[in-house]
Amino acid sequence: MADTANPFFTPSTLPYQLPPFAEIRDEHYLPAFERGMEEQLAEVDAIVRTEEPATFENTMLPLERSGQLLQRVAEVFFNKSSSDSTDFTNALEEEIAPRLAAHQDAIRLNPALSARIADLHARLDELDLDAESRYLVERYHTEFTLAGAGLDDADKERLREYNQRLSTLTTRFEKNLLADTNELAVVFDTAEELAGLGEGELSAAAQAAADRGLDGKYVVTLVLPTGHPWLADLTDRTSRERIMTASRARGTHGGEHDTRDLVLEITRLRAERARLLGFDTHAAYVTADQTARTPEAVADMLGRLAPAAARNARAEQADLQRLMPEGQTVEAWDWAHLTCAVRAEKFDVDFAAMRPYFEAERVLHDGVFYAATRLYGITFTERPDLVAYHPDARVFEVRNEDGSELGLYILDLYTRDSKRGGAWMNPLISQSDLLGYPTVVVNNLNVPKPAAGEPTLLTYDETNTLFHEFGHALHGLFARVTYPKFAGTNVFRDFVEFPSQVNEMWMLWPEILENYAVHHVTAERMPQELVDKLHAAESFNEGFATSEYLAAALLDQEWHRIAADDTVDDVAAFEAAALARVGLDNPAVRPRYASTYFAHTFSGGYDAGYYSYIWSEVLDADTVEWFRENGGLTRENGDRFRSRLLGVGGSKDPLEAYRDFRGRDAQLEPLLKRRGLDR
Repeated sequence: MADTANPFFTPSTLPYQLPPFAEIRDEHYLPAFERGMEEQLAEVDAIVRTEEPATFENTMLPLERSGQLLQRVAEVFFNKSSSDSTDFTNALEEEIAPRLAAHQDAIRLNPALSARIADLHARLDELDLDAESRYLVERYHTEFTLAGAGLDDADKERLREYNQRLSTLTTRFEKNLLADTNELAVVFDTAEELAGLGEGELSAAAQAAADRGLDGKYVVTLVLPTGHPWLADLTDRTSRERIMTASRARGTHGGEHDTRDLVLEITRLRAERARLLGFDTHAAYVTADQTARTPEAVADMLGRLAPAAARNARAEQADLQRLMPEGQTVEAWDWAHLTCAVRAEKFDVDFAAMRPYFEAERVLHDGVFYAATRLYGITFTERPDLVAYHPDARVFEVRNEDGSELGLYILDLYTRDSKRGGAWMNPLISQSDLLGYPTVVVNNLNVPKPAAGEPTLLTYDETNTLFHEFGHALHGLFARVTYPKFAGTNVFRDFVEFPSQVNEMWMLWPEILENYAVHHVTAERMPQELVDKLHAAESFNEGFATSEYLAAALLDQEWHRIAADDTVDDVAAFEAAALARVGLDNPAVRPRYASTYFAHTFSGGYDAGYYSYIWSEVLDADTVEWFRENGGLTRENGDRFRSRLLGVGGSKDPLEAYRDFRGRDAQLEPLLKRRGLDR
């Protein structure tokens, strides 16, 4: 095939440079990756071969312009490999991951390039740069230093070996987990075993079975976290136990998809690499370039929260035990189901009764989109003429209040065996004034797809997740920066969850909820009485919710506070000891993710950074207080939040941006109150 036929070799001519998915074939990816790497290395070589002294114009600008082909193919490929994987994408990802790691090292460990950046950094006060350009030099200098630019040649070679091996192992972890998750999906013979589920859930389970050639049966596919949303409704205790047991078994039952050896080797190599780079642990290496700065700061915050969370969870457990038959104790698979009963008893809140009010199309248009229009004035128009990467993925054009173009938003709502678990946002095209790029972002969720003709009714948690992920999408759409380095959500890992967690809050904001929570059959709005009860129960079960999250966050920290000389050879024993040390070893309250299926930390880029969610929630809770104090969801408030926080992307220190928005640093008290940890 001629080079000119490869759609990655030139920028797309579609609206907003949307990748031409209809033209992209498997055979296009590898040549585009290879040419993209070759081109970028040539562009870097041209920078360092110049005999002129380093200037911002001859060093930083061409560096920021480099690698455009590589970026085009990488964004498309890695979105596909996570949302619609195939045997081909799995094989190519395992092949290309170490090559990309080597490519990145070839740039960051280039001594001539790092010397030019260091020279600019040393003369920063002499250069006539605007704030964003100055910050660009600072960020490159920090990142190159942490990446090992100061190492000698022998240590650089060792570092390259570590990076390439780790890229292979983390890719393998993701693929093993997806395969094991699919393999462990639970098959039920009769609908009676799934008593308690609604028609939509049963339809989804029957459809999942039919898709696997199991007509007449029902398949419950596993979600990424330990728990499953259907455990709350299932009345058959044995069925609940089967689902929980399958979920907990991922990566632990031997065979080619076992992840335990991967966990041990990944954490060992990360510790050895950290020592090579001058850090005691991988956690110290990671947090050095986050807002937290040190693992001790993370440990201090998590340590302040854990005892109160564990205490509250034990009190909740005692309350649940009242409902257990004599001789039986509350187990992990009972918690969600019993919690629903106690919530109904105490607050008369029934999440299952809410599902008819959370029809997906109304949630999307009259909830998620409506909140964004109300706050920011933006509008959404579906573009069925634009082809996405999968038939389930829908494309929407987003415009500002004045009609000017903002970008494209793609929603891929439904689960499938080819999609990894969880929910996330990906950029496909990231805005940059320097490159003249627009914005295209994708949200992926894993909502079970009902049979044709059946409505998609979201659970409470799925509705919350859609609002959350759309917050990431807004961050990507709103960022207006000069340099690609700062585009979209390219911010510190422990800040990136902040905008999405703020956007979650609008789900229950009165004027938003009233607009979308409409019964899909009767067209009646959700009764105010039900809404009031929901608010009354907001801190209910927060002991469990906080404990299961903190257990995972602390587990992530423990794995990455291993020193290079430490020996760990038993994943289960290490995990049990780590949880016992912090008092979060309650067998009825399992960590949100166990080590063997902890995708965030072993394949998802949150290594030593899973604390980011609650770290960002401090800012989020404080921000929601600001909105309440200043009149709620007004256009004026939306414009302030957009311009001072979302719109700056990564072009300034995030805590500085927060102070600019809030007028002060965030306070912890709103978070403690929200999670019921203030008493």
